[in-house]
Amino acid sequence: MPWGQERSDRGMTETYDAVVVGGGHNGLVAAAYLCRAGKRVLVLERLHHVGGAAVSARPFDGVDARLSRYSYLVSLLPSRIVDDLDVPVRLARRRYSSYTPDPASGGRRGLLVAPYRGIADHFYRRCRSVTRALWPTVTEPLLRRSQARRLVNAEAAWVSMIDEPIGYAIRNAVPDDVARGVIATDALIGTFARVDEQSLRQNVCFLYHLLGEDWDVPIGGMGAVTDALTGAALRYGAEIVTGAEVFALDPDGNVRYRVNDDERGVHGRFVLAGVTPTVLSSLLGEPPPASAPGSQVKVNLMLRRLPRLRDAGVTTQQAFGGTFHVNESLRQLESAYEMASRGEVPDPLPCEIYCHSLADPSILSPALRASGAQTLTVFGLHTPHGLGSREQLTDAALDSLNSVLAEPIQAVTMRGCIETKTTYDVEESLGMTAGNIFHGGLTWPFAEDDEPLETPAQRWGVATAHEWILLCGAGARRGGGVSGIGGHNAAMAVLESG
Repeated sequence: MPWGQERSDRGMTETYDAVVVGGGHNGLVAAAYLCRAGKRVLVLERLHHVGGAAVSARPFDGVDARLSRYSYLVSLLPSRIVDDLDVPVRLARRRYSSYTPDPASGGRRGLLVAPYRGIADHFYRRCRSVTRALWPTVTEPLLRRSQARRLVNAEAAWVSMIDEPIGYAIRNAVPDDVARGVIATDALIGTFARVDEQSLRQNVCFLYHLLGEDWDVPIGGMGAVTDALTGAALRYGAEIVTGAEVFALDPDGNVRYRVNDDERGVHGRFVLAGVTPTVLSSLLGEPPPASAPGSQVKVNLMLRRLPRLRDAGVTTQQAFGGTFHVNESLRQLESAYEMASRGEVPDPLPCEIYCHSLADPSILSPALRASGAQTLTVFGLHTPHGLGSREQLTDAALDSLNSVLAEPIQAVTMRGCIETKTTYDVEESLGMTAGNIFHGGLTWPFAEDDEPLETPAQRWGVATAHEWILLCGAGARRGGGVSGIGGHNAAMAVLESG
């Protein structure tokens, strides 16, 4: 148990102020806040390490490179949490915003967006009138929809981002189909939807992708973020047990878990669930709630060098220095959605490429840095849970990337250095239901006007059907992304309860 403490009273039921089920980054944030306030907290993590999706690993034998295996960028982690908990999280700004080859040219020309400049500046200024107002509220008790609307005080912007499908605003903002697609991808990350869908789930995804700060690379990889949060939780006095599989709990706060073959029990005045709402319902023996499946595939590669491009007008450092959009024009996104809806792996597959080692060379050993080696992450959209095999999805992602390169990506990939993570892997390894990286779907960062906000848990957006059981992970309202917001808000609800 590398992070945990073995307790001498094994077999007895101890009582804690809070038992946190799941040692992901949100669980660690919740534990740190509560212990800082003098509460006694136990964190139980099923895996033999903490961090959940926010981890770094050396996935390739004999290659000394630490890859962010699942989550990979930070934008939604509020400085308030970093400052409150005194966590040494360092972020690196990427050199460019994005590069997008034009599919009409076969990748021989493209759209390069430099730092601090963008496409559709007027559109994003309007969006910022919404996000600037809402961002400070995510670590406060929930506003109601009408209160949030008044706070924003920009009616046209509110309507375009909150009331109407975001596709309408995107089409009105720019005439170019490639630029439209670049904007639209923020509405579709991990979300299987059209930009014109009346459900507006794509709008919620879009809002969260614009809410925080810039999308930066954590120095040292995602594992460094988890290490900093773990250090804070332990420093304030949290007890963390890894390899502890919770298999049952009840509404009174009694938790059953096993370490190896040893079954144990513990009681929490509050139980904070960092697991998905579906997993929580299973632990309680209750019917599962409605939950959206995941929709992404992630391919990690280790390259001997960056590949040559067909576009002679940009350097590889520029193209891979930000988000590299591949086959993500708006028409291609719509076509991919239609193909996936019919059960076909999209061809071409819309992808986003990230080269984290350009922004943070520290994840590579000195020898790899000197050799010119680089990491590469390919993130594919519109691949809903259950679509295609691992081989099909890997081939689709690499074929899509190759369509804009002057040489096959396989030609510069180190032998045996391709790792694919599908929604099945996310579900099996991390316990995220149907591979949904948002624990079942994002929700608006405000409450509806008729929604009950009577209890602390309701006011902080972490309530379940049971008074003493709170959500503290991505399934909490405002909990998606590597943000710590779900953990912060669950801790605030406990402290407000006295």
